Amino acid sequence: MDGELNATYITLDGYIDVKKYRYVYFFMIFVVYILIICSNSTIVYLIVIHKNLHEPMYSFIAALLINSVLFSTAIYPKLLIDFLSEKQIISYSACLFQWFIYYSLGGSEFLLLSAMAYDRYVSICKPLQYPTIMRKTTVCMFLILAWILPAGQFLVSILLSANKKLCNFILKRIVCNSTVLKLHCVRSRVLNIYGLAVLVDLVLLPVLFILFTYTRILIITYRSSREVRRKAAQTCLPHLLSLINFCCLSVFDVLLLRMETDFPKMVHLIMTLQIILYHPLFNPIIYGLKMKEIHKHIKRLFCQGKLN
Repeated sequence: MDGELNATYITLDGYIDVKKYRYVYFFMIFVVYILIICSNSTIVYLIVIHKNLHEPMYSFIAALLINSVLFSTAIYPKLLIDFLSEKQIISYSACLFQWFIYYSLGGSEFLLLSAMAYDRYVSICKPLQYPTIMRKTTVCMFLILAWILPAGQFLVSILLSANKKLCNFILKRIVCNSTVLKLHCVRSRVLNIYGLAVLVDLVLLPVLFILFTYTRILIITYRSSREVRRKAAQTCLPHLLSLINFCCLSVFDVLLLRMETDFPKMVHLIMTLQIILYHPLFNPIIYGLKMKEIHKHIKRLFCQGKLN
């Protein structure tokens, strides 16, 4: 029976004392999941209903927050089930699907941050041409490409991995990611090379583009008035903080997981929790506090709630 189970299912062995702390884990993850859904959805709702927020910058912010909700929904329900289960297992097909969602939405995040950087570049460096360049069709095209390109590229990785023979059925993680490749009997050179190409395409190039655009913005604003510098800092700072935060978490996930060094289970658990807990809450907090128009509408929303 166990042999049959192992042939179909993968054991998620990244948990620490799950039997002892299962209800603590469950409560913590459940509360955070509700906070992620509520905080991200609230800002998206405000952007949708208020016409003064129907601008490209806020459209990209809404897309970024929707990304967080989709990412969390692909991860959290499975975690909650695992905490209450005697065995933390997942089928190989479900593991591949989780891996696909995990990285395709991660790639989308970098592309959306690139689109936001370009939007700020045009707004600050070419203000007279902004309405012509950042039209609704352009924004829609950026949004569609930001979701379709990563999904298409990671779908190839999933298809290449789907029929690979497994020789190991224990994944030392709580979430399926690229470490699934270590379960294969034979490590595929094609998959490794393709993975590096996708890494360059969806991470390195967008980050270099973002750094280039913000360098240009910095040069332009340095030569401008104090008011222009203040406005640029007000709109660009949240994007830069989001980029820095996401890059720091991605460095661990993309680079360290490719290293052969076997890090302690506690390190992997803490870093994974940082990615799935901290980051989806970071964006709504930073955009809700730092973006003046969004912050204003949030205050009005909660003030109305108190009055009612």
